[in-house]
Amino acid sequence: MRSKMAALFLLLVLVLVLLLFLQRFSSSSYRPPPHRPASHRTGPTQPGSSEGDGLQYGVMFDAGSTGTRVHVFRFRMENRGFPSLDRETFRAIKPGLSAYADDPQKCSAGIMALLDLARSVVPPSQWTRTPVVLKATAGLRLLPGDKAEQLLDRVRALFRESPFLSTEDGVSIMDGTDEGISAWITINFLTGGLQGPDRPTVGMLDLGGGSTQITFSPRHEKTIQMSPIDDIRSFQMFNRTHTVYTHRYTHRLHTQLKASVCFCVPTAGGSAERVSPCLAPGFSGSWEHADIVYILKGQKEGEPVYEACLNKVQKVLYRKLSAVPEAADIDFYAFSFYYDRAVNLQAIDEATGGTIRVSDYGQAAERVCRGPPHLQNPFLCLDLVYISVLLQELGFPAHKQLRLARTVRQVEASWALGAAFQHLEALRRD
Repeated sequence: MRSKMAALFLLLVLVLVLLLFLQRFSSSSYRPPPHRPASHRTGPTQPGSSEGDGLQYGVMFDAGSTGTRVHVFRFRMENRGFPSLDRETFRAIKPGLSAYADDPQKCSAGIMALLDLARSVVPPSQWTRTPVVLKATAGLRLLPGDKAEQLLDRVRALFRESPFLSTEDGVSIMDGTDEGISAWITINFLTGGLQGPDRPTVGMLDLGGGSTQITFSPRHEKTIQMSPIDDIRSFQMFNRTHTVYTHRYTHRLHTQLKASVCFCVPTAGGSAERVSPCLAPGFSGSWEHADIVYILKGQKEGEPVYEACLNKVQKVLYRKLSAVPEAADIDFYAFSFYYDRAVNLQAIDEATGGTIRVSDYGQAAERVCRGPPHLQNPFLCLDLVYISVLLQELGFPAHKQLRLARTVRQVEASWALGAAFQHLEALRRD
């Protein structure tokens, strides 16, 4: 009897010891995952990071006057912080945001469609660390402040509801100077000028109907010292400090010129009749600007169109611009009207671009102004004279060659890519 009791007691002791051992082993093998609060701001993947295999995405909205475009960039972060552009996805919709100034809610459908495109391109695992940015340009700049801000507030709300990384400063109206700097970053990234201090950079010329922009990186300290302080900007990009000269002439010279090259005779119907020295004899047509329709007429037969137009343009531009230091020494890319008018002249291929000398614009202006009316573009004579005089006033010599391009390495040479880099750089610093 005692032996049975002893055996049962021993068995119970062994069971208890076994249970204690199992409990201790279990508690020492399991650790609950640490709590990680959601973060609304993260920087881009650093070189060598295993997350996303070194990939970083960025979503950039370009809200222009005629439409809204989205660029979805995929970068590979490598080579000591210098990224490579792995892929770009692009889509555009019309009209522009400014068309919804009286009813901001109506812009939602278009913005959501472009966000859906971004969601289909960016892997879900990358959504919360992919910044989404909207920069508005000409269209919203012209709206009254409250209407523009209401549109931007609506976009901010849509971005916050999206799965992407959204910040308050990620939706804004782009300053004209920043637009020029962003375009400079884009073109120099694509041409390799930003890859190291020993790589030469190129300058950027842009010409629209309302303004002209010039941006380049000075090679001589004297240029920086002699330039107005507001024309010199420094910024960090790809672990280097870049200093650029940038100036935007916002006098709306070109539009102003079209409105002032003629003698104005207002009519009872709210229109104005103008006789232009830059239009061919016998020409008759119309032009609308600032809600006024101008009836345009060419000069009388026998009048010297080229000489009269050149004289008028020179008077309008006189002392409006400053000669650009180093303009003769630095390679420049030119965009917008420079490109379009060279295509009109068949001086470059419309798809691939090319090069043109400054003197080519002047020679073409003389030929076009003295020739028959250009039916497709009656302002071609004026545009060419304007470009020729503008470049001379900026200090470009007649023999200077400009490179004209819409894309570089099959990527659109616009400010969007440069602005995306600037936003990623700001996130990295934060």
